[in-house]
Amino acid sequence: MDNALVWKKFFEMWPAELPPTGVLVAGYGEQIPFESFLVGEDLVLLERKAPDTVGARKLLMPYGEIRAVKLTEVIKPRVMQAAGFRAVAPAPKPGH
Repeated sequence: MDNALVWKKFFEMWPAELPPTGVLVAGYGEQIPFESFLVGEDLVLLERKAPDTVGARKLLMPYGEIRAVKLTEVIKPRVMQAAGFRAVAPAPKPGH
């Protein structure tokens, strides 16, 4: 699946119980803390917790430039199930 579509789907399915905060890792390695976001067709609009070095608080990021999102909140696995994640049964131990 296309990287941009993966991230667009993730932001669109953000779990209601999870605060919209985290750290976005961009394709060029920058780590961007955010405290809220809005989804668009091709871009996500992030609101930074604090202004960057030029005073910008908001950032438009193409979904295709996103490499990772670090979740900074303590969350239970069931919260992420709302975003499509599921538990996998552990593999049986050899010899059992």
